[in-house]
Amino acid sequence: MRDFVIMTDSCCDLSDRTARELGLEVLPLVFHLKGTDYANYLDGREISFPDFYAQVRSGENVTTAAVNVGQFEAAMRPILESGRDVLSISFSSALSTTYQSSVIAAEGLRSEFPDAKILTVDSLCASLGQGLLVWLCAKEKQAGRSIDEVCAYAEETKGRVCHWFTVDDLNHLKRGGRVSAAAALFGTMLSVKPVLHVDDEGRLIPMSKVRGRKSSLLALVDAMEKTAVDPAGQTVFISHGDCEEDARFVGDEIRRRLGVPEVRINYIGPVVGSHAGPGTVALFFLGNKR
Repeated sequence: MRDFVIMTDSCCDLSDRTARELGLEVLPLVFHLKGTDYANYLDGREISFPDFYAQVRSGENVTTAAVNVGQFEAAMRPILESGRDVLSISFSSALSTTYQSSVIAAEGLRSEFPDAKILTVDSLCASLGQGLLVWLCAKEKQAGRSIDEVCAYAEETKGRVCHWFTVDDLNHLKRGGRVSAAAALFGTMLSVKPVLHVDDEGRLIPMSKVRGRKSSLLALVDAMEKTAVDPAGQTVFISHGDCEEDARFVGDEIRRRLGVPEVRINYIGPVVGSHAGPGTVALFFLGNKR
């Protein structure tokens, strides 16, 4: 059985250490801030995550760019030349063209490497939801599963990766075209906080609005309580837009209420963070449905 590499992109929001431990190949998306292009590396080497969020809080505008076909080809080719296969798991196609770039790159390289397997998966996930799916797939690989088995596992599992999050201000998502102007009205009401999720098609959907920050954080735990499968048997991921204390509050609550044994917390990286904004807290777990 040929060895293979799991490839993903920086919207997975895994820590750099975790990505290295899992042997992942992670391609950075790019964001443009104050006249400079930055690669969104998981270790924040070009701009630290706190510095990025400080700029956004000060009102700086950020634009983002997907991973392009050339980047995928450049990353895939050395792996294929080494005799290994590639399983690429990308940021939701409903939010980015990154997945489509991976498909085009794979198609172009198959004629060059006819004996290789180059498989692509549209995660339909975002941030540490994507990270959770990739992490689970890497665990399957470590357990000795073949590339075809891990690809099938990814397709079977992605629809059960639940994404629940709350933002301080929906206008960040509105500016990036991620939610409608009507939905953004949720975010303009005094002390009313929106609760959103990612649906089966990988789109961001406002679900409810609650009064006050603490209530919005508890609403994430309520959503998990309703749909999580065996919470006491899974590792749960939480990402945050420079508000670690709030993320830890959610983590403590799901440990207390649901008996979750392990919670992993990390920053929402600049590409996703430029759309979600500072103060976002996102909870990811496996459920019976999204």
